[in-house]
Amino acid sequence: MLRITSFLCILLYTSSVTFSTKINSDLLPGRDVCGIQEVERIYGGQEAGIGEFPWLVLLKSGRINGFNCGGALINSRYVLTAAHCVTDGANIVSVRLGEHNTKTEKDCDGDTPGLEYCSDPPIDVEVEEITFHEDFNMDNLFGDIALIRLNTVVNYTDFIKPVCLPISSELQNKVFSEETVTVAGWGKTQTTTRINEKKLKVELPVKSNDYCVTFYRQLGIQVTGSQICAGGERGKSSCNGDSGGPLMYRDRKEEEENWVTVGIVSFGLKKCADKNVPVVFTRVTEYLEWIVDNMKP
Repeated sequence: MLRITSFLCILLYTSSVTFSTKINSDLLPGRDVCGIQEVERIYGGQEAGIGEFPWLVLLKSGRINGFNCGGALINSRYVLTAAHCVTDGANIVSVRLGEHNTKTEKDCDGDTPGLEYCSDPPIDVEVEEITFHEDFNMDNLFGDIALIRLNTVVNYTDFIKPVCLPISSELQNKVFSEETVTVAGWGKTQTTTRINEKKLKVELPVKSNDYCVTFYRQLGIQVTGSQICAGGERGKSSCNGDSGGPLMYRDRKEEEENWVTVGIVSFGLKKCADKNVPVVFTRVTEYLEWIVDNMKP
């Protein structure tokens, strides 16, 4: 039997979905807040800098008493993640924000005493409510998207910020094929067998809809327009532990630059980072209305 594991593949295409950005838009942070990081400093990935991708979170499972998935903060009360991370008895009890290295209490860049750049201590916030898509199916991972509502408002800092959603018509209809996107998280690497202790990042090329559909069809796996595909370079991918994390696109407009989550790590083949093997993400633009309709003040 073909084995697949929850991590990634990308498939972007021109969407025909019409989305009203005014629906619950007051719950989503504006470009002056979301997708901004203070610093510019996975498989084949490199360690992210302190404070890089400050919207990345870790989900703690009460079942395993440890971290099992990732996610992205999208406002002061909500985390966006994959449905397979929060179902099937996962028992997600809390979310960790502002983390860099899970093995150290204080995370710093630089080794010159007094000149290090150090982050604030990470915080753990308990879960108030989890909502996953009504069409989610563990057999094919369609509708692999979920919202986690935190039990308290999160204060933004240099190390805890929300990522943007692709709510502009330009991003909803953009063809991303051959563009470069980024995945970051604490997933396994070539030298580890468990979730990595440090936050890693890797850049990946987006594959066309046709390529991804054709590749997985020959393996008996259906990929649809609600999913999106990237990767295919040997040694570069996301892997177990990156599930639920964001597939990120750097949106540049004049002097502004914002990171936008265009996908959610969903699944790929069991062996990570093989050549010509794309990984599959949930396509966020297909679920924008569902996201805002399921958010509360």
